[in-house]
Amino acid sequence: MRLRVPHAALAAPAVLAASTLLAGCAGSTAGPDTSANRPTVVAAFYPLAYAAEQVAGDSVDVIDLTPPGAEPHDLELTAQQVAQIAEADLVLYVPGFQPAVDEAVAQQAGDRALDVTQGIDMIPGDPHVWLDPLNMATIGNSIADRLGASLPDLADTVDVGARKLSADMSGLSNEWKTGTQSCTIRDLVVSHEAFGYLARAYGFTQVGIAGLSPDSEPSPARLAEVTALVKDRGVTTIYYETLVDPKIAQTVAAETGATTAVLDPLEGLPEGSDGNYVSVMQDNLAQVRTGQACP
Repeated sequence: MRLRVPHAALAAPAVLAASTLLAGCAGSTAGPDTSANRPTVVAAFYPLAYAAEQVAGDSVDVIDLTPPGAEPHDLELTAQQVAQIAEADLVLYVPGFQPAVDEAVAQQAGDRALDVTQGIDMIPGDPHVWLDPLNMATIGNSIADRLGASLPDLADTVDVGARKLSADMSGLSNEWKTGTQSCTIRDLVVSHEAFGYLARAYGFTQVGIAGLSPDSEPSPARLAEVTALVKDRGVTTIYYETLVDPKIAQTVAAETGATTAVLDPLEGLPEGSDGNYVSVMQDNLAQVRTGQACP
């Protein structure tokens, strides 16, 4: 059901050991424009790269380990990417979201790794913290604090960047609050439970057809339960994700007469996309306003 992008596997300790040896000679391949001798921030996937770029601007090189169009849960790391983690001034990740990244961080990053969920009120088992814009502001502040402490020359720059990101995220959150406060359908029926933070922030109840893993298949009993809820509560739209097969959502829609629509979990951008975090969240808002009957 999932789109996969092939990478060399991060598996054997020998690969990790070899990548450490590569680190001393990987300067020409560790990231974009290393000739400028800028510090390097390695981000596990797109929202973290976006936050780092907004906070630090051109003062650092930001490397996104997950290519556009790839499903980040499935990411496997090349030896070069492990070397990038070993060399980075800062590594940004969400524990439990990408096992290959967790392994490389544990073995290569040491105290240069930043768990971006620190300071965020977590929903048990749900790593999708970035779908609440105010959590993105918190992530930006954490990045600025860490970079400012480890690279004092950047302290003023990242402080300004974090303040700007926080203001932008506050404005985006206000757009969502204003745009969804009058929605008449408050059950948000999604193919898998990636939208808990968004639902909590804006007063929806997330109803996942499958669980937290996009790979999971719902049981016949769960399909029947969600189908009954859709009919009983007048739900008109079933949401499916970019980068994931829409079959589950289409099955429930076909049983209930509902329509389907895309709700992007923003785990990455499609290949060739010219969007960004803000524009995708605004597109999501437009989809929700239509699908949840928001006058």
